[in-house]
Amino acid sequence: QVQLVESGGGLVQAGGSLRLSCAASGRAFSDDAMGWFRQAPGKEREFVAAIMWSDGSTLFKDSVKGRFTISRDTTKNTGYLQMDSLKAEDTAVYYCNAGTIVAGTYYGYNHWGSGTLVTVSS
Repeated sequence: QVQLVESGGGLVQAGGSLRLSCAASGRAFSDDAMGWFRQAPGKEREFVAAIMWSDGSTLFKDSVKGRFTISRDTTKNTGYLQMDSLKAEDTAVYYCNAGTIVAGTYYGYNHWGSGTLVTVSS
C-alpha cells in the first residue's frame, strides 16, 4: 500500500509560480507512474500531468502544456509539479495519484493523497 502526501499549495497571483510536491511512502514507484489531478469547485476531478517513474516519460493536459513541468526524484520517492504562468482557471485542489502509463494514456490506481489547495488570484 502506498501513501501519498502533497504539499506546496498556496495563494499566488496570476502569472506566478508554485511547485507542488508529492511524497510517496510504503513502497517504491519503480514500475509505476505518478499522476497529478485537480478538482475545481463544482467541477469533476481532471487529469493534469503524469510521469513514468522508470524512464521519466511524461503526459500533460493540453491546457497546461508549456506552463507546467512534472519531474521526480527517485532517491526521495517524491514527485513534483512545477506550475508557471498560473491562471485563475488553475485554481483547484491538486491531488497526486499512483498509476501507470500505457500507450500514451494514464491509468490511475485507487491511491490518492489528500490534496493541496492552489488559489490563483486574478
